[in-house]
Amino acid sequence: MAPSDSGRLAALKNRERRPGEASFFYYDAHFRNVAVKILPGEYFVASEDLLLMTTLGSCIAACLWDRQAHVGGMNHFMLPDGAPGDPASGRYGSYAMELLINELLKRGATRSTLEAKVFGGGQVVSGMSTMNVGERNTRFVMDYLKAERIPVVSKDVLDVVARKVCFLPASGKALIKRLVPGAADAVVAQERAAAQRVQPAASAGGSVDLF
Repeated sequence: MAPSDSGRLAALKNRERRPGEASFFYYDAHFRNVAVKILPGEYFVASEDLLLMTTLGSCIAACLWDRQAHVGGMNHFMLPDGAPGDPASGRYGSYAMELLINELLKRGATRSTLEAKVFGGGQVVSGMSTMNVGERNTRFVMDYLKAERIPVVSKDVLDVVARKVCFLPASGKALIKRLVPGAADAVVAQERAAAQRVQPAASAGGSVDLF
């Protein structure tokens, strides 16, 4: 890791964290870049050259990018909406999308120049076809973006796979890796743990690179 990357990593770790903002920062040796891991219920927005990364089972990650301001962000939500009485939380799509869009606007983005890339919604747990959370999540985010008039320029959703997604907010480039079944089990376990932690409180299109 270069000294400049060490300095960038230290600055990220020392910055003030907003509610719901991701805070797991590290150096990714594969991409040779400073990275932010987006956990379930979190989001992150940036304009600098860094990597936003998450892993998805039935969850959805929406990656939004302003093609003029060159600022972008990613969220990671678990369910479309909360039950009555649930606190506002980034685990729910309706709130997660608001968090992401509002932060992008604060950073200089404009609604009319935003575009989206959408990932996840996989049916990774067998026997869940009667109430497929991944399908509900996918339907929600596509309907939400249509209502907000934010074009979806690429997507990799549904199917029976887990995914690792990397997004570069300065350029809007996204990369995706479909995970083998063993790795998918770990993703499902992560999502279940996240759900327990916060309770108290179609397939392809556009340009998506594989890695």
